[in-house]
Amino acid sequence: MLSWGNSGTILVADDSPEQLALISRVLARDGYRCITVRDGRAALDACVGKGVDVVLVDMQMPVRDGLSVCRQIKSAHETCLLPVLVMTGNNDQRAHLDAIEAGADDFLPKPLGIPELRARVRSAIRMKRCTDELDNAAASIVMLGAIIEARDRYTNGHCQRLADYAAELGRRIGLDGVDLRALEQGAYLHDLGKVAIPDAVLFKPGPLTRSEYDLIKSHPSVGDRICTPLRTLERARTIIRSHHELLDGSGYPDGLRGNAVPLVAQITAITDVYDALTSDRPYRRALAPAVALETLRTEAHAGKRDIALVDEFVSIVVGDEDRFPSYCGKELKRPQSDIALP
Repeated sequence: MLSWGNSGTILVADDSPEQLALISRVLARDGYRCITVRDGRAALDACVGKGVDVVLVDMQMPVRDGLSVCRQIKSAHETCLLPVLVMTGNNDQRAHLDAIEAGADDFLPKPLGIPELRARVRSAIRMKRCTDELDNAAASIVMLGAIIEARDRYTNGHCQRLADYAAELGRRIGLDGVDLRALEQGAYLHDLGKVAIPDAVLFKPGPLTRSEYDLIKSHPSVGDRICTPLRTLERARTIIRSHHELLDGSGYPDGLRGNAVPLVAQITAITDVYDALTSDRPYRRALAPAVALETLRTEAHAGKRDIALVDEFVSIVVGDEDRFPSYCGKELKRPQSDIALP
């Protein structure tokens, strides 16, 4: 939501007191609230927790220059959708390209033209309103995911456990903050498409017919389509669509093979199989964690999953005495018979 009346809060970063006074005066007449700072570090600090809607930043500033500020704003999950307008008195083409490459949403040459300044800020505010609406829509989708899960007493809590497991495995292999956030979101929403599956099929206690199984296999594509309009869930969609793909090409919905299966989807798939096998289902009782882990290892050795990823996940499970006290440090044994995956 916008943080000041019907207009918004504008952060203006410039080392010139005269420029700060001019911009603040012009924007205040249009109903905006202005926060002014005189160096790049102060600009970054002001972006956190101040309800900023748009950033106007000069390219040349002390402590941190404007391009550095722009890059950091755009790389942080909390601020990546914040519109940034870069100002500079260097009006050659290279300066403009540098601003675009830093992630700037717009470029304002100095000396500033007042009508252009007002128009560009209005445009940025409209952009912010749109992304805020998408954020609200994404929040509604997350709530829908929780409702879908809650209707099944067998899987209640599954999505949150998956988000925790997947993020932990991602941290273990050194993924960055963007991918970790995608893992948390995508793992939580991975089964969103099951909203289109009738209860009679989803909770059937016996074997599925071929047509019923085909219906179950449609849920990754359905979930992907639900999230398609939402920019804030763009990275998570990779997981929602591809968490049933296998490295040997036998997965669905796209039959991806090898490195074509996104890493974040592979991580989520490993944790999904583990949690599914160790939870009660309408058609079977929960399996022991050691059996579930060996099932994953068997699949990895068969070329369906990445062996290194599976081994990292095994090390997380057997080393976590809080969540798995009965299995820590124990030798894993191979299952005595083939186990049908969910």
